[in-house]
Amino acid sequence: MSSPAARPVALVTGSSRGIGLAVAAALAKEGFAVALNGPADDAELSAAVARITYLGGAAAAAPFDVTDIGGHEAVLDAIEAKLGPLTTLVNNAGVGVLQRGDMMDVSEESWDRCFAVNAKAMFFLSQAFARRLLARSRPQLFHSIVNVTSSNAVAVAEQRSEYCASKAAAAMVSKALAVRLGREEIAVYDVQPGLIATEMTAPVIDAYRERAEQGLTLFPRVGQPDDIGTLVASLVSGRLPYTTGLAIPADAGMLVPRF
Repeated sequence: MSSPAARPVALVTGSSRGIGLAVAAALAKEGFAVALNGPADDAELSAAVARITYLGGAAAAAPFDVTDIGGHEAVLDAIEAKLGPLTTLVNNAGVGVLQRGDMMDVSEESWDRCFAVNAKAMFFLSQAFARRLLARSRPQLFHSIVNVTSSNAVAVAEQRSEYCASKAAAAMVSKALAVRLGREEIAVYDVQPGLIATEMTAPVIDAYRERAEQGLTLFPRVGQPDDIGTLVASLVSGRLPYTTGLAIPADAGMLVPRF
């Protein structure tokens, strides 16, 4: 009896809701087995796994704190024991500022929190993921890392300066990973969402929706998590062949220079 064909397997961090869950759903529809992550093994994560299973995808819960750098290897081992060898990492987990306001008032706590999750955790999780890929022979499947950063990696939001700085750091990590992993034919992408309606943006999304309709974005609407899910699924499925190191603004043209 022949062995079953290898399938792509993805870990999507921060996928119990919002953009991460939309990414996981889009990957499941592409035939990926998906490990869904949240900080705790709670009802929200269980519901996310159930949703992916309902869509017909193979799914497993992977509850862990992405900032626990020393625990990354064990987490990846557990995922592979359940779903098979990983081919794909989507670093989506992220946090916002503790309080919007003047950067003269930014606390060390808020700065450290943004950098710990948005930059440091994604760097070291990517390192752990890449190391295991480099240490083994890989089937003829597309292997990739996608880092979900933000339009604030390049454009300042004055009231969230520490968040912007952490996302700029994450964007540079994406470039460095692309350079290191390119010779191994492991693709790396930086997806930079703009105005997306999520729980994180809920307090301000109505104001941004009005600004979008008035021309802040070239498409006169705010984005939805499914927009980012579809984009990421296209990237990790290899539908942009011969590309790596791309920073992709998923912002409806918000940052296009205009007169």
